[in-house]
Amino acid sequence: MAVFTKLTIKDIESFISNYSIGDLENFEEIIEGIENSNFRIFCDNTAYILTIFEKRINSKDLPFFLNLKKFLNNNNFKCPKPISDKSGKDLNKIKGKDAVIISYLKGESVKNISNNISKEIGKMVGTLHMITSNFNEKRVNNLDLKDWKDIYKRCQNNTSDKFNEVMTVLEKELVYLELNWPKNVPCGIIHADLFKDNIFFIDEKITGVIDFYFACYYFYIYDLAIIINDWCFKNNGRDFDRQNCKIIIEEYENIRKLSDIEKDSFNTLLRAAAVRILSTRLLDYIFHPPNAIVIKKNPFEYYNILKWHQQNNIF
Repeated sequence: MAVFTKLTIKDIESFISNYSIGDLENFEEIIEGIENSNFRIFCDNTAYILTIFEKRINSKDLPFFLNLKKFLNNNNFKCPKPISDKSGKDLNKIKGKDAVIISYLKGESVKNISNNISKEIGKMVGTLHMITSNFNEKRVNNLDLKDWKDIYKRCQNNTSDKFNEVMTVLEKELVYLELNWPKNVPCGIIHADLFKDNIFFIDEKITGVIDFYFACYYFYIYDLAIIINDWCFKNNGRDFDRQNCKIIIEEYENIRKLSDIEKDSFNTLLRAAAVRILSTRLLDYIFHPPNAIVIKKNPFEYYNILKWHQQNNIF
């Protein structure tokens, strides 16, 4: 989450007048994340999230995201539910941009992972994949190998020497991935962005999963790769937590068994997941909008994670 588009009280009051959620009492900007502008709004003692879609989100994909969240809610998966306006529309415009109001989930993201949290994560993503196997809509992953290569080319315009070593390693890794890209790996609808700030907990129990705006039809195990990279590395990506990685995978397999081809391709997709975040963080760091209220994230963390996977294989 982030804030690229500034809103006033009058902007929000005008927008929510089309909804049956009551009068605006207060609002606050949410600055975590790098994709969309997000605000926590309070109406009649109830909290909601107002999201303005920015940057990489294609407006043609928005119905897919909203329908997926409705489908998940209908199948008792804990995630935000789109709020329809008085005419039944989920999607509207504010300041000329697509925007949506969704339900607010209680709980907080956690920074440190425990065995109990690892179990919760494994169960959650296994359950997610089993539910979405019955979802009849598809969306192509628009942040794939081709896109990482395009991002790398854009980052070549960087004039600083700070990222010279990273760029060299990234160039070679993109060649490796292209030559070793896995085939025939089981696919379905995945979240594709299950980072710490997108999973909420209370007392080590998951209360909900947010930010489905990368969800797509892709390798199931890619979701696990993203999780392992974010949740099982410490010390700026230098140290690997093998125990919690094992727990996550075991709990996942209690719900959905991994095939041999998934296990064989896991290292490549762990490297791919690291490249995705390394390349996008580089792009956001180098071309950071000067007026954006957003926290820049460290690219070197995923550089270290990538190097670890280049030298180790979890399975």
